[in-house]
Amino acid sequence: MTTIPLHTTVHGSGPGIVLAHGAGGGIESNFGTLIPVLAAAHTVVASDYPGDDTPLDLDGLADALVAAAVDAGVETFAIVGFSLGTAVAVRAAARHPDRVTGLLLTAGLAAPDNRARSAVRAWQDLLDRGAHESFARLVLLTGFSTEFVNGLPAETVDEMVRQTAASIPRGTRRQAALVETVDTTADLPTLSVPTLVIATTADLLVDPANSRALAAAVPGAEYAEIAAGHVVMVERPGEWEKLLTGFLDRHGL
Repeated sequence: MTTIPLHTTVHGSGPGIVLAHGAGGGIESNFGTLIPVLAAAHTVVASDYPGDDTPLDLDGLADALVAAAVDAGVETFAIVGFSLGTAVAVRAAARHPDRVTGLLLTAGLAAPDNRARSAVRAWQDLLDRGAHESFARLVLLTGFSTEFVNGLPAETVDEMVRQTAASIPRGTRRQAALVETVDTTADLPTLSVPTLVIATTADLLVDPANSRALAAAVPGAEYAEIAAGHVVMVERPGEWEKLLTGFLDRHGL
């Protein structure tokens, strides 16, 4: 029985896939364009983390995602994790090895480095102050690559800031606090499922060195790179989809 409530939707049919989104994101923003692609040949279980002040811990969130899939009738599944979701995915695989058949980890980390920890502390501080526009500017500066941001018209940047400030997911502060505490380092060598690690090489929020470390620590992990910032689904959606679906196809997941 989980104490972390999730909002879950199920799409498509076929082998199971569970989605694990990032902090300050959600199913729609992280996976909205990906779900129809995956659901063409899979049953996709898409759960949003709580949109309130429900306390979050890594074990509880991992267990909740697994329970949501089983409740939906999906007994075994690969997990596609993004950012914080990579830690949730790894912990789910470590705690439920009978359920998890594969891991696809993008822009992830085992534990926060100094830059990631500083960033999510700044998120929490700005949200506590109600400084939503400053929060949105920080997200823009760290979430996207330098090349992407500087290639946009100035008015587009201002509009992105306005839209982000007006639509901050309500659970963002709790999710940011969770990023500070995650540590799956001890889980990684115990994993025995096919694993793909994708580094976003122009990432200013979660340095790509974190993905390289994940790939090195998981036995037999495959490693790939995309020349993009953290929000890869905006900067390079087609390239990301191709890597994910190619891995699923190769491993029969």
